Amino acid sequence: MHFLRTRLARTAALALLLAVTGFGSASRAAPDPARTATPSTSTTPSTSATPSTSTAPSTPSPTDPLTGTSSASPAVVVGLGDSVTAGGACDCTPFIELYTTMLGEHASRPVQAVNLGRGGLTTDTLATQLGSPATRARLALASQVVVTIGANDLIALISRWQSGDCDSSCVGHATAAMGQRLRATLATVHQETPPTARVLVTTYWNVFEDGDVADRDYGKGFAGWSDRVTRSANAQICAAARAAAQTCVDLYAPFEGDGSGNPTALLADDGDHPDAAGHRLIARTLLDAAGSSG
Repeated sequence: MHFLRTRLARTAALALLLAVTGFGSASRAAPDPARTATPSTSTTPSTSATPSTSTAPSTPSPTDPLTGTSSASPAVVVGLGDSVTAGGACDCTPFIELYTTMLGEHASRPVQAVNLGRGGLTTDTLATQLGSPATRARLALASQVVVTIGANDLIALISRWQSGDCDSSCVGHATAAMGQRLRATLATVHQETPPTARVLVTTYWNVFEDGDVADRDYGKGFAGWSDRVTRSANAQICAAARAAAQTCVDLYAPFEGDGSGNPTALLADDGDHPDAAGHRLIARTLLDAAGSSG
């Protein structure tokens, strides 16, 4: 009976939170080349179970291998990060919502998406967001958390490259500093989520503009330099994830292959954010990572 009362209390708390915060609606972000977008929230349809009236001791439900939670309780996926998470510059469904739908289909259970992505976030401003009671309340219910952050920390490097003042030491110093801040941020995520929650931390295909748009806007030399910045940033992101015992999900190879690919077809018109095809690719990559880490 203690287990039954606990499960009913948790279900009631989740229903109350969803009703109060209105997670059933989703907003669409307007295009913005500076990785800015309006945060969106959404939910996939959920079902409620009828409470058992049996007085016999209850048996804990088995843990679902994909979501990492009891198969009898609703799973919640929380998205944290910049405008890539929020769906910036793409009039489409962001990858968090797509991934949640895929996860629910594969797990054959209700899974709800809470997209807290915000355009322009850095590792520092994400840390500030994590300090809000509203964000902590959402993380307290998370079965999984997906984090995409770090690119905006490095934007200032572009002007240094344009002035000829950002060599390998400049890049290394900036990405290492970003990585240190990310470690602290991921430690906070760990503190605010249940012990069973899984955290997936993504890398980037490029931390700046990419493909044909980057060539047009910045000219010769930028593509190679931005690729070096991205590889250095991704190494720091994965190191931070490993330090927190979390899963690093590579998005570089799906978009870029071995580095010689042109990801233009997967990017919005600004060359910076994913388009609808790019968001679908990220969602599928996350699903593969969730299955392999289960």
